[in-house]
Amino acid sequence: MRFLKSFAFALVAGAAVFGGLAAPAPAHAQIEVNVNRGDIQPLPIAVPAFGGGQVGADISQVIAANLQRSGLFRPLDPNSFVERDLNAAIQPAFPSWKQINAQALVNGQVTVRDGQLVVDFRLWDVFAEQQLLGLQFTSTPENWRRVAHKISDQIYERLTGEKGYFDTRVVFVAEGGGRAARTKRLAIMDQDGANPSYLTDGSYIVMTPRFSSNSQEITYMALRPEGSAIYLFNLETGRRESLGNFQGMVFAPRFSPDGSKVAFSVERSGNSDIFVMDLRNRSTARLTADPSIDTSASFSPDGARIVFNSDRSGSPQLYVMGADGSGPRRISFGQGRYTTPVWSPTGEFIAFTKQIGGQFHIGVMRPDGSDERILTSSYLDEGPTWAPNGRVLMFSREGRGSGAKLWSVDVTGRVLQPVPYPGGASDPAWSPLLQ
Repeated sequence: MRFLKSFAFALVAGAAVFGGLAAPAPAHAQIEVNVNRGDIQPLPIAVPAFGGGQVGADISQVIAANLQRSGLFRPLDPNSFVERDLNAAIQPAFPSWKQINAQALVNGQVTVRDGQLVVDFRLWDVFAEQQLLGLQFTSTPENWRRVAHKISDQIYERLTGEKGYFDTRVVFVAEGGGRAARTKRLAIMDQDGANPSYLTDGSYIVMTPRFSSNSQEITYMALRPEGSAIYLFNLETGRRESLGNFQGMVFAPRFSPDGSKVAFSVERSGNSDIFVMDLRNRSTARLTADPSIDTSASFSPDGARIVFNSDRSGSPQLYVMGADGSGPRRISFGQGRYTTPVWSPTGEFIAFTKQIGGQFHIGVMRPDGSDERILTSSYLDEGPTWAPNGRVLMFSREGRGSGAKLWSVDVTGRVLQPVPYPGGASDPAWSPLLQ
């Protein structure tokens, strides 16, 4: 419980004290990064160490790593920098940065005032010799990584026109032990794999954790020898509560977009159906009643529709219905088995797991089933989750004879890479942007 309290305090403190003042951007900035092109060349960007000692260097390293993992930016080698020891208050020597073909430049300064960490930074268009952005963030010293993530988000948004996704966390299932004694603990970390912490002790199996829209609450399935249950877990207070007792096995919970409801599946005598519980009064409604396996419900961003998978047509396929269970219609018609659908936060796509023969894939399609695209392929890829800007997916990948690891891929399928978490992991769920 000590961990839970300190973790919640870090969230509250970071959200309460961050602040900044933006300088107006020039009207004719020349840098533009098009996130929709699959053949984009990453933008060369220089991120020299911020002034202010080791913490300044650490902040700049996190920023550079975030931007590089997005696939849209190529941080330049610091050994190539001609101008060094930049201060955020001083205009750069642009010819020195043009010389190494840096199209964008980030410089900053870290100071400590009255026990608070103050970080000033500037974003520059090198060839236009213009400042694109100027901000100051203030936080407690232990929250320096969050400052770095927030700066990364500001840079990403200014250069792409899209919201960033770096100041976020991921809840997942941490896997350990051998096959005969496998443990599955509820875990949480920053989106870049830093600061992993564990919320359950491994004495029972956890599955399918999912974030609420307020980032402070998660829901998950707990499986014990006596049966299964769905829990709500408040990250701020550490309070854990069950959704109640149900006849049959309960699994696959997911919040509605406003966090007021949880959809889940109940299996009885080999048949599973989708239910929804209103968390305000704990009333439950049954949404499907087909003699088949209906599961993995995911709400559209406006809460009006639900995508789910069902084998009512003979094999697992994707269906969309009204949030009240009305008008279900099939949207997947390709070869193979479709499972684990999840609606993107923008409403633009539905991601899914697809199995064809001995291969598993992560793919996306439009909500009407059109424009299906396969993004990944391996021995076992499954369980996609969306970054809050709808541009990146995280999922678990398992090799033949090796344990599950977390990976990410962008919606073009071009940027595929492992998530830097060292242990076994599966079932990721991305948080909204932190407040």
